[in-house]
Amino acid sequence: MRLRYLKYVTGYFSIGILILSIVLGGKGVFIAPLYVFVLIPLIEHFLPQSAVNMSKVEEEIARKDIWYDIVIWLVLPVQLITLFFFLNRVSDGSLQWWELGGMIITFGIACSVMGINVAHELGHRNTWYEQTMAKILLLTSLYMHFFIEHNRGHHKNVSTDEDPASAKYGESLYGFFVRSVRDGWLSAWHLEAQRLKKDNQSFWSVHNEMLMFQIIQVSFLALIFAVWGWKTMLFFIASATIGFLLLETVNYVEHYGLRRKKIDGAYYDKVMPVHSWNSDHPIGRIMLFELTRHSDHHYMTSRKYQILRHFDNSPQMPTGYAAMMLMAFFPPLWFAVMNKEIEKYKATEFGAALA
Repeated sequence: MRLRYLKYVTGYFSIGILILSIVLGGKGVFIAPLYVFVLIPLIEHFLPQSAVNMSKVEEEIARKDIWYDIVIWLVLPVQLITLFFFLNRVSDGSLQWWELGGMIITFGIACSVMGINVAHELGHRNTWYEQTMAKILLLTSLYMHFFIEHNRGHHKNVSTDEDPASAKYGESLYGFFVRSVRDGWLSAWHLEAQRLKKDNQSFWSVHNEMLMFQIIQVSFLALIFAVWGWKTMLFFIASATIGFLLLETVNYVEHYGLRRKKIDGAYYDKVMPVHSWNSDHPIGRIMLFELTRHSDHHYMTSRKYQILRHFDNSPQMPTGYAAMMLMAFFPPLWFAVMNKEIEKYKATEFGAALA
């Protein structure tokens, strides 16, 4: 039982693939994108899913086991080292354009898998040091406002039209990108302004986290410019953009077309497992530290990644995260598959709870 955390250590193999692509250069820069969006979907198509949950006793032991925490804490130094390697590599003026493009894409994947994904887990923790780790990881994707919007906005408004990160039925990924990125950033400003007003603190002060986040991010870009030059700074911005767009793609597939009912036109149903798409595909579960068991994450936000559960009544993704994300980039294919899945789920006794 105590060695169960080791399965998440194997997730570092995928992280190693990302780093290897950047270090190798040449045609090696395409190893990571091919691994993530071709090999993993193919393997997960044939591997069996696991809907097994821990017992209550096993959950309690795993929840208190610090090794599960250490596994994700170590992602922070690994991401920072990867960032340093990336900045050094792309500042090399001898790189071919396709090699440079491959590195930008690869680090963009690292920003999503290592940066934002792990920041998401740590951002839900209550300790100051884990929340600080989350913010540093988000800095590597220039998406620090996610810390505010996700925790105080998305989890409150999920699966409603008030939530920028919950895709509407029939909404394309590309339209969702614009709405979610724009409105998520604006929502974070609004949420922070509300908090400051409630605490009787000035908007123009160090207490305004959104203001501090913007200053930190601009300062970080200035540092990159000073050390590596303006081209490298632009390459980093490109990778960070890929990173947060991959995050938004994940948001898109996690809640597409699922809506909570509004009671008496006044308030929404409680968030339940039926309001998020779930995936028990094995590689995605390990690589993304159980983000794929998203139904339970929204149902019980305080649960650590290692004890997230499968629910039989939650809507199940037809394939793993990597393939779902790939499919989302082709709207006609996405609508043909997922609209049918939604209608089929709504016809069940569980889906009747959806709006």
